[in-house]
Amino acid sequence: MASGSSIEWTESTWNPVTGCTKASPGCAHCYAERMTRRLTAMGLANYKDGFELRMHPHVLELPLRWKKSQTIFVNSMSDLFHKDVTRDFVMKVFDVMSQAHWHTFQVLTKRAERLAALQAELPWSDNIWMGVSVESKDYKRRIDFLRNTKARVKFISFEPLLGDIGEVDLHGIDWAIVGGESGPGARPMDLQWVINLRDQCQAQKVPFFFKQWGGVNKKKNGRLLEGHTWSEMPIQRDLLAAV
Repeated sequence: MASGSSIEWTESTWNPVTGCTKASPGCAHCYAERMTRRLTAMGLANYKDGFELRMHPHVLELPLRWKKSQTIFVNSMSDLFHKDVTRDFVMKVFDVMSQAHWHTFQVLTKRAERLAALQAELPWSDNIWMGVSVESKDYKRRIDFLRNTKARVKFISFEPLLGDIGEVDLHGIDWAIVGGESGPGARPMDLQWVINLRDQCQAQKVPFFFKQWGGVNKKKNGRLLEGHTWSEMPIQRDLLAAV
């Protein structure tokens, strides 16, 4: 069985890499780092070194054993394009994703420059979705790196949204996720920042997924935006094109 996920936009997680280092302000209150402390205390072998980056070859082939088709978030506890993940290991992860064609894999990175450096070598099978995290307007350049990849589905995670993104060019982008920061010390998210992104997604015909308001009590704050739940997915664009 895959590891089930409480993340609203996926079904399962697969972590051939664990551990990371901070790349930008969005990393300040890292959920994965906080969760790792718990997993280390529980004695899980893959987390015996805490949040130190580690590659785990023994879990590479797990998705090939999961026969039921599912949507899988890759490396929810790390970043596949971290500089300490070897090129060879990145290739092996992509090879497994290509072989496991009955699954949909969602890869998300803050390290868009390394993604750009490797993207021409990677086997971009149609079941691999590639995304970048953009927490503020200072990191919109990551979108350009993403746009130039050969991924069939390209998405942006504006989470944790830490400021007004301003105008954003969504040409070639298939999906946008927006969410506030959650957990201890969560930084607040302004309604207008979210509305700005939703309206631009609608104007540019990009599916919009509002994940959460976040805060210390994420569940209580919910995910309603102006009275509606926004759970649009990239597949909607494909279906509309076929009509």
